[in-house]
Amino acid sequence: MVDPRLTKLANVLVNYSVAIQPREWTLINAELVAAPLAREVYRAVLRAGGFPLMMYSDEELSEIGAKESNDEQLAYVSPVERLVYDEIDAMISLRATNNTRMLNNIDPAILAKRQAARRDLMATYMRRSAEGSLKWTLTQYPTQASAQEAEMSLSEYADFVFGATYADRDDPVAEWRKVSAMQQRMVDWLKGKQHVTVKSANCDLTLSIADRVFLNADGQKNMPDGEIFTGPVEESVNGWVRFTFPAIYQGRAVEGVELRFEQGKVVDAKAAKNEAFLLSQLDIDPGARYVGEFAIGTNFGIQKFTGNILFDEKIGGTFHMALGRSYPETGGKNTSAIHWDMICDMRAGGEIHVDGVLFYKDGQFVV
Repeated sequence: MVDPRLTKLANVLVNYSVAIQPREWTLINAELVAAPLAREVYRAVLRAGGFPLMMYSDEELSEIGAKESNDEQLAYVSPVERLVYDEIDAMISLRATNNTRMLNNIDPAILAKRQAARRDLMATYMRRSAEGSLKWTLTQYPTQASAQEAEMSLSEYADFVFGATYADRDDPVAEWRKVSAMQQRMVDWLKGKQHVTVKSANCDLTLSIADRVFLNADGQKNMPDGEIFTGPVEESVNGWVRFTFPAIYQGRAVEGVELRFEQGKVVDAKAAKNEAFLLSQLDIDPGARYVGEFAIGTNFGIQKFTGNILFDEKIGGTFHMALGRSYPETGGKNTSAIHWDMICDMRAGGEIHVDGVLFYKDGQFVV
Protein backbone atom coordinates (compact mmCIF):
# COMPACT_ATOMS: atom_id res chain seq x y z
CA MET A 1 0.00 0.00 0.00
CA VAL A 2 1.35 3.41 -0.99
CA ASP A 3 1.79 5.99 1.78
CA PRO A 4 -0.86 8.62 0.88
CA ARG A 5 1.66 11.34 1.71
CA LEU A 6 3.79 10.18 -1.24
CA THR A 7 0.80 10.59 -3.55
CA LYS A 8 0.13 14.09 -2.18
CA LEU A 9 3.79 15.07 -2.54
CA ALA A 10 3.84 13.80 -6.13
CA ASN A 11 0.72 15.84 -6.86
CA VAL A 12 2.34 18.99 -5.45
CA LEU A 13 5.49 18.46 -7.53
CA VAL A 14 3.67 17.78 -10.79
CA ASN A 15 0.62 20.04 -10.58
CA TYR A 16 1.94 22.95 -8.49
CA SER A 17 5.74 23.11 -8.61
CA VAL A 18 6.22 22.54 -12.35
CA ALA A 19 2.53 22.56 -13.40
CA ILE A 20 2.91 19.95 -16.15
CA GLN A 21 0.85 20.64 -19.27
CA PRO A 22 -0.21 18.15 -21.96
CA ARG A 23 2.66 16.95 -24.20
CA GLU A 24 5.43 18.45 -22.05
CA TRP A 25 8.55 16.27 -22.09
CA THR A 26 9.23 15.68 -18.40
CA LEU A 27 12.41 14.16 -17.00
CA ILE A 28 12.02 12.34 -13.68
CA ASN A 29 15.53 11.95 -12.32
CA ALA A 30 15.69 9.73 -9.25
CA GLU A 31 18.00 7.58 -7.22
CA LEU A 32 16.98 3.91 -7.16
CA VAL A 33 16.10 4.09 -3.48
CA ALA A 34 13.46 6.76 -4.26
CA ALA A 35 11.50 4.43 -6.55
CA PRO A 36 8.27 4.52 -4.46
CA LEU A 37 8.01 8.29 -4.91
CA ALA A 38 9.22 8.12 -8.53
CA ARG A 39 6.34 5.81 -9.41
CA GLU A 40 3.80 8.24 -7.98
CA VAL A 41 5.40 11.16 -9.83
CA TYR A 42 5.38 9.14 -13.06
CA ARG A 43 1.70 8.40 -12.55
CA ALA A 44 0.92 12.06 -11.86
CA VAL A 45 2.78 13.23 -15.01
CA LEU A 46 0.79 10.81 -17.15
CA ARG A 47 -2.47 11.97 -15.59
CA ALA A 48 -1.48 15.58 -16.34
CA GLY A 49 -0.97 14.68 -20.00
CA GLY A 50 2.83 14.95 -20.00
CA PHE A 51 5.41 12.68 -21.62
CA PRO A 52 7.52 11.27 -18.75
CA LEU A 53 11.12 10.16 -19.20
CA MET A 54 12.24 8.08 -16.21
CA MET A 55 15.98 8.10 -15.48
CA TYR A 56 17.20 6.22 -12.42
CA SER A 57 20.70 6.70 -11.07
CA ASP A 58 22.76 4.66 -8.65
CA GLU A 59 24.90 6.62 -6.20
CA GLU A 60 27.48 3.83 -6.10
CA LEU A 61 28.23 4.55 -9.76
CA SER A 62 29.46 7.99 -8.69
CA GLU A 63 32.03 6.35 -6.45
CA ILE A 64 33.08 3.92 -9.17
CA GLY A 65 33.36 6.72 -11.70
CA ALA A 66 35.49 8.83 -9.38
CA LYS A 67 37.84 5.95 -8.60
CA GLU A 68 38.18 4.41 -12.04
CA SER A 69 38.00 7.34 -14.50
CA ASN A 70 41.04 8.84 -16.16
CA ASP A 71 41.21 12.57 -16.90
CA GLU A 72 39.62 12.16 -20.33
CA GLN A 73 36.73 10.19 -18.86
CA LEU A 74 36.23 12.72 -16.07
CA ALA A 75 35.95 15.45 -18.70
CA TYR A 76 33.46 13.53 -20.86
CA VAL A 77 29.80 14.58 -20.96
CA SER A 78 27.36 12.34 -22.82
CA PRO A 79 25.65 13.88 -25.87
CA VAL A 80 22.44 12.29 -24.61
CA GLU A 81 22.70 14.34 -21.42
CA ARG A 82 23.40 17.47 -23.45
CA LEU A 83 20.28 16.81 -25.53
CA VAL A 84 18.15 16.42 -22.41
CA TYR A 85 19.41 19.69 -20.93
CA ASP A 86 18.83 21.45 -24.26
CA GLU A 87 15.34 20.12 -25.01
CA ILE A 88 13.52 18.94 -21.89
CA ASP A 89 10.43 20.96 -20.89
CA ALA A 90 10.48 20.07 -17.19
CA MET A 91 12.76 18.27 -14.77
CA ILE A 92 11.68 16.68 -11.48
CA SER A 93 14.61 15.50 -9.34
CA LEU A 94 14.08 13.10 -6.46
CA ARG A 95 17.09 13.07 -4.16
CA ALA A 96 17.82 10.09 -1.94
CA THR A 97 20.85 8.35 -0.51
CA ASN A 98 21.86 5.20 1.30
CA ASN A 99 25.18 6.74 2.37
CA THR A 100 25.66 10.46 2.93
CA ARG A 101 29.44 9.97 3.08
CA MET A 102 29.82 7.99 -0.16
CA LEU A 103 32.43 10.35 -1.64
CA ASN A 104 34.18 11.46 1.54
CA ASN A 105 37.47 9.75 0.75
CA ILE A 106 37.65 10.77 -2.90
CA ASP A 107 40.41 13.26 -3.76
CA PRO A 108 38.73 16.69 -3.99
CA ALA A 109 40.73 17.38 -7.17
CA ILE A 110 38.95 14.50 -8.90
CA LEU A 111 35.54 15.84 -7.92
CA ALA A 112 36.58 19.31 -9.05
CA LYS A 113 37.52 17.99 -12.52
CA ARG A 114 34.13 16.35 -12.87
CA GLN A 115 32.38 19.53 -11.76
CA ALA A 116 34.37 21.63 -14.20
CA ALA A 117 33.43 19.32 -17.07
CA ARG A 118 29.73 19.86 -16.33
CA ARG A 119 29.99 23.65 -16.17
CA ASP A 120 28.40 24.09 -19.61
CA LEU A 121 25.51 21.82 -18.67
CA MET A 122 24.86 23.85 -15.54
CA ALA A 123 25.07 27.08 -17.54
CA THR A 124 22.41 25.74 -19.93
CA TYR A 125 20.28 24.66 -17.00
CA MET A 126 20.54 28.08 -15.33
CA ARG A 127 19.97 30.01 -18.57
CA ARG A 128 16.89 28.03 -19.57
CA SER A 129 15.49 28.26 -16.05
CA ALA A 130 15.98 32.03 -16.05
CA GLU A 131 14.32 32.50 -19.44
CA GLY A 132 11.42 30.21 -18.50
CA SER A 133 11.97 27.50 -21.11
CA LEU A 134 12.84 24.89 -18.47
CA LYS A 135 10.67 24.20 -15.44
CA TRP A 136 12.29 22.29 -12.62
CA THR A 137 11.76 21.16 -9.08
CA LEU A 138 13.44 18.82 -6.61
CA THR A 139 12.64 17.14 -3.34
CA GLN A 140 14.05 14.64 -0.85
CA TYR A 141 12.87 11.08 -0.37
CA PRO A 142 13.33 9.90 3.24
CA THR A 143 15.90 7.14 3.73
CA GLN A 144 17.65 5.55 6.68
CA ALA A 145 20.89 7.37 5.84
CA SER A 146 19.24 10.79 5.79
CA ALA A 147 17.34 9.98 8.97
CA GLN A 148 20.56 8.98 10.70
CA GLU A 149 22.25 12.19 9.51
CA ALA A 150 19.37 14.15 11.04
CA GLU A 151 19.61 12.08 14.25
CA MET A 152 16.09 10.73 13.81
CA SER A 153 14.47 7.37 13.26
CA LEU A 154 13.20 6.71 9.73
CA SER A 155 9.58 7.21 10.77
CA GLU A 156 10.46 10.48 12.53
CA TYR A 157 12.39 11.69 9.49
CA ALA A 158 9.56 10.76 7.14
CA ASP A 159 7.20 12.80 9.33
CA PHE A 160 9.70 15.67 9.19
CA VAL A 161 9.94 15.56 5.38
CA PHE A 162 6.21 15.31 4.81
CA GLY A 163 5.58 18.03 7.39
CA ALA A 164 8.09 20.41 5.82
CA THR A 165 6.51 19.88 2.38
CA TYR A 166 2.93 20.06 3.75
CA ALA A 167 2.27 16.61 2.26
CA ASP A 168 0.68 15.72 5.60
CA ARG A 169 -2.00 18.44 5.18
CA ASP A 170 -5.43 18.07 3.60
CA ASP A 171 -4.55 20.54 0.83
CA PRO A 172 -0.77 20.98 0.47
CA VAL A 173 -1.11 23.29 -2.54
CA ALA A 174 -3.27 25.74 -0.55
CA GLU A 175 -0.61 25.85 2.17
CA TRP A 176 2.11 26.72 -0.34
CA ARG A 177 -0.02 29.48 -1.79
CA LYS A 178 -0.22 31.05 1.69
CA VAL A 179 3.58 30.94 1.94
CA SER A 180 3.82 32.52 -1.50
CA ALA A 181 1.58 35.45 -0.53
CA MET A 182 3.52 36.22 2.67
CA GLN A 183 6.90 36.14 0.94
CA GLN A 184 5.66 38.23 -1.95
CA ARG A 185 4.91 41.07 0.45
CA MET A 186 8.57 41.05 1.53
CA VAL A 187 9.82 40.84 -2.05
CA ASP A 188 7.62 43.77 -3.06
CA TRP A 189 8.95 45.87 -0.16
CA LEU A 190 12.53 45.18 -1.27
CA LYS A 191 12.02 46.37 -4.84
CA GLY A 192 14.25 49.31 -5.67
CA LYS A 193 16.29 49.06 -2.46
CA GLN A 194 20.08 49.29 -2.65
CA HIS A 195 22.09 48.75 0.53
CA VAL A 196 21.98 45.87 3.05
CA THR A 197 23.78 45.50 6.37
CA VAL A 198 23.74 42.24 8.31
CA LYS A 199 24.94 42.20 11.92
CA SER A 200 24.96 39.68 14.73
CA ALA A 201 27.48 38.04 17.03
CA ASN A 202 28.51 35.93 14.04
CA CYS A 203 28.67 38.46 11.22
CA ASP A 204 29.23 42.05 10.18
CA LEU A 205 28.51 42.34 6.48
CA THR A 206 27.55 44.99 3.97
CA LEU A 207 26.40 44.34 0.42
CA SER A 208 24.60 46.02 -2.45
CA ILE A 209 21.35 44.83 -4.04
CA ALA A 210 21.11 47.79 -6.44
CA ASP A 211 19.31 46.74 -9.63
CA ARG A 212 19.03 43.20 -8.35
CA VAL A 213 15.80 41.22 -7.92
CA PHE A 214 14.64 39.28 -4.86
CA LEU A 215 12.78 36.10 -5.78
CA ASN A 216 9.95 34.41 -3.93
CA ALA A 217 10.93 30.77 -3.34
CA ASP A 218 7.48 29.35 -2.67
CA GLY A 219 7.73 25.67 -3.59
CA GLN A 220 7.86 25.98 -7.36
CA LYS A 221 11.54 25.04 -7.44
CA ASN A 222 12.63 23.40 -4.20
CA MET A 223 10.24 21.29 -2.20
CA PRO A 224 10.20 22.12 0.64
CA ASP A 225 10.80 25.79 0.14
CA GLY A 226 10.53 28.98 2.15
CA GLU A 227 13.05 31.72 1.40
CA ILE A 228 13.53 34.98 -0.42
CA PHE A 229 16.82 35.42 -2.25
CA THR A 230 18.84 37.52 -4.65
CA GLY A 231 22.29 37.76 -6.20
CA PRO A 232 24.18 40.66 -4.59
CA VAL A 233 26.32 42.99 -6.67
CA GLU A 234 29.44 40.90 -7.13
CA GLU A 235 32.10 43.34 -5.90
CA SER A 236 29.96 44.82 -3.11
CA VAL A 237 30.28 42.31 -0.27
CA ASN A 238 32.53 43.46 2.54
CA GLY A 239 33.05 42.26 6.11
CA TRP A 240 33.13 38.90 7.79
CA VAL A 241 30.87 36.00 8.71
CA ARG A 242 31.14 32.91 10.88
CA PHE A 243 28.59 30.32 9.75
CA THR A 244 26.83 28.71 12.69
CA PHE A 245 26.00 25.37 11.04
CA PRO A 246 28.29 22.94 9.23
CA ALA A 247 28.65 23.75 5.53
CA ILE A 248 28.00 20.49 3.69
CA TYR A 249 29.01 20.05 0.07
CA GLN A 250 29.53 16.89 -1.97
CA GLY A 251 28.93 14.84 1.16
CA ARG A 252 31.64 16.62 3.19
CA ALA A 253 30.84 18.58 6.32
CA VAL A 254 33.06 21.63 6.79
CA GLU A 255 32.63 22.96 10.32
CA GLY A 256 33.35 26.38 11.75
CA VAL A 257 33.65 28.16 8.40
CA GLU A 258 34.78 31.78 8.70
CA LEU A 259 35.11 34.05 5.68
CA ARG A 260 36.35 37.60 5.23
CA PHE A 261 35.38 39.61 2.16
CA GLU A 262 36.95 42.61 0.48
CA GLN A 263 35.27 44.12 -2.57
CA GLY A 264 33.20 41.00 -3.00
CA LYS A 265 36.02 38.47 -2.87
CA VAL A 266 36.85 35.97 -0.13
CA VAL A 267 40.33 37.09 0.90
CA ASP A 268 40.60 34.91 4.00
CA ALA A 269 38.94 31.59 4.77
CA LYS A 270 39.32 29.09 7.56
CA ALA A 271 37.46 26.17 9.08
CA ALA A 272 37.69 24.08 12.22
CA LYS A 273 37.20 20.86 10.23
CA ASN A 274 37.92 19.98 6.57
CA GLU A 275 39.60 23.32 5.86
CA ALA A 276 41.59 21.78 2.99
CA PHE A 277 38.36 20.88 1.21
CA LEU A 278 36.99 24.39 1.73
CA LEU A 279 40.11 25.93 0.19
CA SER A 280 40.09 23.47 -2.73
CA GLN A 281 36.56 24.54 -3.65
CA LEU A 282 37.37 28.24 -3.31
CA ASP A 283 40.16 27.74 -5.83
CA ILE A 284 38.13 25.73 -8.35
CA ASP A 285 37.67 28.83 -10.51
CA PRO A 286 37.72 32.65 -10.07
CA GLY A 287 33.98 32.89 -9.41
CA ALA A 288 34.11 30.51 -6.45
CA ARG A 289 35.39 33.27 -4.15
CA TYR A 290 32.43 35.56 -4.86
CA VAL A 291 28.89 35.43 -3.47
CA GLY A 292 26.27 34.22 -5.91
CA GLU A 293 23.28 34.31 -3.55
CA PHE A 294 22.06 36.07 -0.43
CA ALA A 295 18.88 34.65 1.11
CA ILE A 296 16.64 34.68 4.19
CA GLY A 297 15.01 31.43 5.36
CA THR A 298 11.31 31.64 6.26
CA ASN A 299 10.13 28.07 6.88
CA PHE A 300 9.47 27.88 10.62
CA GLY A 301 8.25 24.32 10.14
CA ILE A 302 11.96 23.51 9.82
CA GLN A 303 13.70 24.25 13.10
CA LYS A 304 16.26 21.44 13.28
CA PHE A 305 19.54 21.25 11.35
CA THR A 306 19.52 17.95 9.46
CA GLY A 307 22.68 18.05 7.36
CA ASN A 308 20.59 18.40 4.19
CA ILE A 309 20.81 21.82 2.56
CA LEU A 310 17.42 21.41 0.87
CA PHE A 311 15.88 21.75 4.34
CA ASP A 312 18.56 23.56 6.31
CA GLU A 313 18.79 26.67 4.12
CA LYS A 314 15.05 27.23 4.68
CA ILE A 315 15.24 27.21 8.51
CA GLY A 316 13.10 30.10 9.73
CA GLY A 317 15.26 32.74 11.39
CA THR A 318 18.45 32.20 9.39
CA PHE A 319 20.17 33.72 6.39
CA HIS A 320 22.46 31.96 3.99
CA MET A 321 25.00 32.91 1.38
CA ALA A 322 26.12 30.80 -1.54
CA LEU A 323 29.64 31.01 -2.85
CA GLY A 324 29.88 30.66 -6.61
CA ARG A 325 27.24 30.58 -9.30
CA SER A 326 24.45 33.16 -9.32
CA TYR A 327 20.89 32.62 -10.46
CA PRO A 328 20.64 34.81 -13.58
CA GLU A 329 16.99 35.65 -12.93
CA THR A 330 18.08 37.66 -9.86
CA GLY A 331 20.35 39.82 -11.99
CA GLY A 332 23.40 38.06 -10.57
CA LYS A 333 26.32 37.77 -12.96
CA ASN A 334 28.75 35.51 -11.12
CA THR A 335 29.71 32.26 -12.84
CA SER A 336 31.36 29.24 -11.25
CA ALA A 337 31.29 25.45 -11.20
CA ILE A 338 30.11 25.57 -7.58
CA HIS A 339 27.08 26.89 -5.73
CA TRP A 340 27.75 26.25 -2.04
CA ASP A 341 25.19 27.44 0.51
CA MET A 342 26.34 28.30 4.03
CA ILE A 343 23.92 29.14 6.86
CA CYS A 344 24.02 31.61 9.75
CA ASP A 345 21.48 31.73 12.60
CA MET A 346 19.94 35.15 13.33
CA ARG A 347 17.43 34.19 16.03
CA ALA A 348 19.46 35.49 18.97
CA GLY A 349 20.24 39.14 18.35
CA GLY A 350 20.69 39.42 14.59
CA GLU A 351 19.53 42.42 12.58
CA ILE A 352 19.25 43.24 8.88
CA HIS A 353 18.88 46.85 7.79
CA VAL A 354 17.93 47.80 4.23
CA ASP A 355 18.67 51.37 3.15
CA GLY A 356 18.92 52.26 6.83
CA VAL A 357 15.53 50.78 7.77
CA LEU A 358 15.27 47.83 10.17
CA PHE A 359 13.93 45.00 8.00
CA TYR A 360 14.58 41.90 10.10
CA LYS A 361 15.32 41.31 13.78
CA ASP A 362 15.92 38.16 15.81
CA GLY A 363 14.89 35.98 12.90
CA GLN A 364 11.62 37.78 12.07
CA PHE A 365 10.58 40.32 9.44
CA VAL A 366 9.59 43.59 11.10
CA VAL A 367 8.54 45.79 8.16
